[in-house]
Amino acid sequence: MHRFMLVIALLVVAPDAPAAERPNIVLIMADDLGFADLGCYGSEIQTPQLDAMAADGLRFTQFYNTAKCHSSRVSLLTGLYCNQAGGRQLSRGATIAEVLGGAGYFTAMVGKWHLARQPTDYGFMRYWGHLSGATNFFVGDNSFRLNGEPWEVPATLNGRPFYTTHAVTDFALQFLDEAATAKQPFLLYVAYNAPHYPLQAPESAVRQYDGHYDRGWDQMRRERHRRQIASGLLPALWTLSPRPAHIPAWDGLSEADRAWEADRMEVYAAMVDVLDQNVGRLVGRLREQNLLENTLLLFCSDNGACPFERTRGRYKKPWDATSYWTYDASWAHVGNTPFRLYKQNQHEGGISSPLIVHWPRGLKTRPGMITRQPGHLIDLMATLVDLTGASYPARIENRRIEPLQGRSLRPIFDGAMRREHEALYFHFGGDRALRQGPWKLVSAKRGRWELYHVERDRTELHDLSGEQPRRVAAMATEWFRIARDVDRLSGRGLSPVRPQITRLDFRRNTGSGAVVGRGQKKNN
Repeated sequence: MHRFMLVIALLVVAPDAPAAERPNIVLIMADDLGFADLGCYGSEIQTPQLDAMAADGLRFTQFYNTAKCHSSRVSLLTGLYCNQAGGRQLSRGATIAEVLGGAGYFTAMVGKWHLARQPTDYGFMRYWGHLSGATNFFVGDNSFRLNGEPWEVPATLNGRPFYTTHAVTDFALQFLDEAATAKQPFLLYVAYNAPHYPLQAPESAVRQYDGHYDRGWDQMRRERHRRQIASGLLPALWTLSPRPAHIPAWDGLSEADRAWEADRMEVYAAMVDVLDQNVGRLVGRLREQNLLENTLLLFCSDNGACPFERTRGRYKKPWDATSYWTYDASWAHVGNTPFRLYKQNQHEGGISSPLIVHWPRGLKTRPGMITRQPGHLIDLMATLVDLTGASYPARIENRRIEPLQGRSLRPIFDGAMRREHEALYFHFGGDRALRQGPWKLVSAKRGRWELYHVERDRTELHDLSGEQPRRVAAMATEWFRIARDVDRLSGRGLSPVRPQITRLDFRRNTGSGAVVGRGQKKNN
């Protein structure tokens, strides 16, 4: 018997409305998707399904993640900061599945886990996916599980070649059908691995983007920024952050390197496009089941676009399972338009996520509304507890659960102003940040503190730390207090910052003669 049965026995069920009136929850997390990688956030990538959700729902412009895969998943699942919850072990946190399962919800998960043990050990009644942090999209790996048992990746699934993004949705639809049959409100957590590297996509999807990125990253970034301003998503007040020194000018690359770089982005775009199509399959099934009206759909990303150059010399076509492509900081800079830096950094490029909310019965905002109120992954647990009437536990089995850190987003869903967090805290490795109201203190790789007024300068171009040393000192003191007393960091995690800004050097792998197969267009 899975542990969720014990959890249900321990939690108090206290819904404030009949089960039929409580919302169903579908929580979708993309992997390494940048802030600007969806059409409704400024991208040229075709994402009509998510764009339609945004047009009917609500978009956040200041929703934050933790800038890294596993820590964002911990915060999403528990409503706590990562180390506060016990990290990958979740030793001090309750998951949303455990909490909502105790309130009578059917709980299911599909996709990437990336934490300790298995989802079925943490309250999920159904699970299909991979326990690893990344996997080959065509052949998978040996960490795939179905309801706690090993699952061997087949060559085909449901009549077509296996591809992880499709398979995630296949099992999500199966679990939705089970939930409908059970006639319970349900929680479905859909953790797509796309568009995380390796860059792999079906040939037909990739060919649709052939030639789309030949203009290069400098031009594409300017175009995304113009669309963000024209749509009203972002104010023109924030200057587009410039191309950093570690990214070369597109026009300065050789013809072969430009072709190779355009190819990489075409595959990434195809992965996002396929992800969007699969979100459409989920929405379509909910509509067929007459469940869409009272289903709260939330779509977000675990961190900003990824700058890691980890292509391993396998430059076969990206629809070949033996290929292994990544892209690096150059295209990640486009993905995070208009912000600075990337996944793992606590500057805005690393921690800013799209958040789309769709809930026809529950949202009281006008369709297509944009909110500029800040939110964070830690707020999702508090929101779901608020909306479902579930009880947040003090203990589950031998786990003593930390007090809930997040705050409900429900007032924003109701079209009102909610009380902001006194502070939002950010940490991963040597990258740190603290946001208090309009002020943000940030350090990269334990370099000296930088201070920005993010209402006026969210692209973090005008460092005010030299003008306001007292504010820097006060905010730094608060960061260390939260890190020590709330997030339970110790040792190196509490080391002081250095007196200078750390220079970030994202080394590139360029040079047309370096690797066989570079610059080969897919129609060759």
